[in-house]
Amino acid sequence: MIQFLVHEKGDSVGVATVDIKAGETVKGLFMDSQEKVEVKALDDIPLGHKIAMLPMSAGDTVLKYGHDIGKVVAPFQKGNHVHIQNLKTKRW
Repeated sequence: MIQFLVHEKGDSVGVATVDIKAGETVKGLFMDSQEKVEVKALDDIPLGHKIAMLPMSAGDTVLKYGHDIGKVVAPFQKGNHVHIQNLKTKRW
């Protein structure tokens, strides 16, 4: 069962297609290549929320669907929940 989707191989985050529990090794799919991927979830990640595909530092740009969706404001590791606690829009 696929538990998260990543639109493009270069994206920084995937999107949970089910509720994910911390500690689970979850299965994902890169939509552009149909390649499967596994990530160990470090946090609970609700349905529709983002899971980190790689570690990132404050100031880094997060890509989703191949587009810049904001900047990292608190560092995170692969498998962390990416949301308002560590990602902010660059608009304001």
